[in-house]
Amino acid sequence: MIKIVTDSTADIPKEVAEQWDIHILPLKVLIDGETYLDGVTITPSAFFEKLENASSFPSTSQPSPVEFAEKYQEILDKHGEDTQIISIHLSSALSGTYQSARLGANLLETKANIHVLDSKKAAYFLGMMVVEAAKAAKNGMSVDQCMELIHKMMKEQEEFFVLDTLTYLQKGGRIGKAQAIVGTLLNVKPILSLNEAGEVFPFEKVRGKKKAITRILDECKQYAGEEKVIASVLYGLNRPEAEELRDRLIEEFMIQEITLTEIGPVIGAHVGPQALGVLMYKP
Repeated sequence: MIKIVTDSTADIPKEVAEQWDIHILPLKVLIDGETYLDGVTITPSAFFEKLENASSFPSTSQPSPVEFAEKYQEILDKHGEDTQIISIHLSSALSGTYQSARLGANLLETKANIHVLDSKKAAYFLGMMVVEAAKAAKNGMSVDQCMELIHKMMKEQEEFFVLDTLTYLQKGGRIGKAQAIVGTLLNVKPILSLNEAGEVFPFEKVRGKKKAITRILDECKQYAGEEKVIASVLYGLNRPEAEELRDRLIEEFMIQEITLTEIGPVIGAHVGPQALGVLMYKP
């Protein structure tokens, strides 16, 4: 038996996590002096509403190694010591969550049964990998086959964020104030992606959000060709915009499956409430 564990930065919708029996450990989010459990005591929409009026930039902290160890032991106690656990987490370039999970696994005598992976991804870019691994496990694939699938997705996914504003990158210290002001005046919409090391990087800067989305779709078309893809659109407080983009993807691509997923607090703090993400993978 294989069980899948991840953290809340995967932004997996609750019903999807329940459907595929995915175990999720929440990160903690500190905003305006209050601490919340990501996805448990604060929803993405509630976080974005707080973010817009926050007096200081929010911070996050990962689950402790002990919390990971307790979760792993709980799974083993329930399903038997022979259970294999695949634990997939937020890019180690962005957070200490992966390292905390590794330390948690090492606290247990059954650590050989626990396979901790650095996804090199964030948000539902990680979440899709987790969901596909959980489906594979339920469909009878071995640990090695599930791990092979995860590594394949890690290398092959096409993924982008387009930002509506530079404000949150500036507040989070990712760019300078002067750069943010000039970018705003010029209506610059940065397109961000993740590199092989799992670091966020500026893919391109485009004038205007519509042009930025078209640029992303051009990249996706080069990737997808005429092949079937599974896809997701990520959004903040801009669901209608995400629905429009979803409909466009359905028109322009051979979509096998498509989901809309909310961007959670950890990534959302930097990309802002009006960002859009596009994720595509050829299964």
